[in-house]
Amino acid sequence: MNKRILSLALVGVLIAIFLVNFVRHQQDQKEKEAAAQLASESMDLSDVEKGLSKGDQPPDFTLTTLEGKEVRLSDYRGQKVILNFWATWCPPCKAEMPHIEEYYQEEPDAEILAVNLTSQEHVDGAAQKFVDGYKITFPVLLDEDGAVGDAYSIITIPTTFMIDSKGIIQHKILGPMNQEMMKEMVEGMN
Repeated sequence: MNKRILSLALVGVLIAIFLVNFVRHQQDQKEKEAAAQLASESMDLSDVEKGLSKGDQPPDFTLTTLEGKEVRLSDYRGQKVILNFWATWCPPCKAEMPHIEEYYQEEPDAEILAVNLTSQEHVDGAAQKFVDGYKITFPVLLDEDGAVGDAYSIITIPTTFMIDSKGIIQHKILGPMNQEMMKEMVEGMN
C-alpha cells in the first residue's frame, strides 16, 4: 500500500513539474512573439531632419554606471557603439532588453551603452532592480539629471543610436530592437 501511495505521489510530482515547465515555455514563447511584433513596429529614423540623425556626431557625455564607474562616450571612439536610452517603466524597453543582452553575449561586434533616464524613474533604485531582474551584464549608465537625454532630444523611448567606429551616427531607431536588427545594422557600419 505504501509503495502504491509513493508511486502515485511521484507521478503527481512529475506531472506538476511538467505543467510548470510547459506554462513557462508558453510564457517565454508569448514574450518572444511580443518582442518580435514590437521590433517589427520600430522605426529606423536615420534620415530624419529633426534632432540627431545619420551623419551627425553625437554629443559627448560622461555618466556614471550602476557600479560607480565614470564612462565617457568619446572613450569608445574606434569601436562601434549601440547607445540605447530607456526607462524601467517602459513596456517596449522591457521587451527589447533580453534581445540586447543576448546580442551583447553573442555578438562582440559593438559596445553597448544603455542610458537609463534616471530622472524619469518613479522609484529610487529602479534601474538596479531592473538590471538584477533581467540579468543585464552590459554597462548601464545613469542620466540622473536628464541632461544627456535632453542633449540627444530623447522624447520616445526606447531610442537607440548606432554609432560607427569614427564616432558618427549611422542609425537612429525609435522603438524596441531585436537581436537580428542589431546584428544587421552593426554589420553594415564601419
